[in-house]
Amino acid sequence: MVTPTSITELDPADPSFVANPHPTYARLRANSPVQLVALPNGTRFWIITGHDEARLAMSDHRLGKDPGLAAEHLRSGPNPLLSEKRPFGNHLLTSDPPDHSRLRKLVNKTFTVRRISALSPRIREISDGLLDDLTGRAQFDLVEDYASLLPTSVICELLGVPYDDRGQFRTWSTAVVSPNGGSAEQRDTAGYELRTYLSELIRLKAVTPADDLLSELVAVSEDGDRLSSAELLSMAFLLLVVGHETTVNLIGNAALALMRNPEQLARLAADPGLVDGAIDELIRYDGPIETSTWRLAITDLRIGAAEIRQGDAVLVALAAANRDPEHFPAPDLLNITRDASRHLGFGHGIHYCLGAQLARAEARTAFRRLSPMLRDHELAVPEEQLEWRPGLLARGLFRLPLRRITA
Repeated sequence: MVTPTSITELDPADPSFVANPHPTYARLRANSPVQLVALPNGTRFWIITGHDEARLAMSDHRLGKDPGLAAEHLRSGPNPLLSEKRPFGNHLLTSDPPDHSRLRKLVNKTFTVRRISALSPRIREISDGLLDDLTGRAQFDLVEDYASLLPTSVICELLGVPYDDRGQFRTWSTAVVSPNGGSAEQRDTAGYELRTYLSELIRLKAVTPADDLLSELVAVSEDGDRLSSAELLSMAFLLLVVGHETTVNLIGNAALALMRNPEQLARLAADPGLVDGAIDELIRYDGPIETSTWRLAITDLRIGAAEIRQGDAVLVALAAANRDPEHFPAPDLLNITRDASRHLGFGHGIHYCLGAQLARAEARTAFRRLSPMLRDHELAVPEEQLEWRPGLLARGLFRLPLRRITA
């Protein structure tokens, strides 16, 4: 049995962990797939690193999402792990059934697979335009000059952000959703300005609707039920996050993984028909989301050998579950022909990532053309100089500078 007396220290800010968390997760999983860990500030929570246990936890109704469920010591004190102060808090990632079911039902009526499929030609047009701008350049940054621009442009089209506002919108969104978005004061200011902008945009869509997702969210109803103003604002913000951050990290991580494995890159470049399976494997291997968002125990429960108490915080390490050797033989090897369809990179259960289909569509479009392009480029800096975003939630590079290989 795993008890609160068996605690392992975990430092998410350790540079070696930030650069490569997989060895640490492997050691944790080998010790116990569900384990109590402590941060350097003393905060304790349960981390799940096994694939089976992760799937169970993400579909267990006894683990909730509302921060108000957390034990008092996790919500107060000098270093609170969770807070109920959420300026964009009325969305799917902070709600539980029946509220979550209601919100998901309303959003699913507008954010559909059909809508994403219809957007595919426009995604390709945006992607090709960005890549055309890079063609012929001796050096560029794949994250800053492509991976961050593609999803921002796409989500602006989806939400119906006016063209002239997109530069400012990108500045706000980058500051709010990215760890390198500046100081806490700058992020707060950007968050306030983005909130004000989205509120006014929602008001305008209600008065003058257009053929865009935000207009449909304003109008959507189910048996007379509609999204409230606070819910519309939070949902617009959530779509911004899931439509931006996941794709930036997915493209950057996948490009680096392929360049580290040139034989796999060569196979993909030679056969674009492998791209769908390759995207699954690249997400499994080093996906854009390292861990789930927090879950809180609604009641005492047992997962594996762990006795979890009401109010305890639980974090599912998606990156660890995706390298569980019980499910993926030789998990530390990249193999784009592997069947990686059961990866947990986008979560599982009722909180499965809302933006998964959009991220897949953008990545699929990107790597059909990027794969052969990457074969002609190399890192423009030593690999040890690459910087990864800190924190446990998202996994992605700040920058990926590349240069064309000269004969």
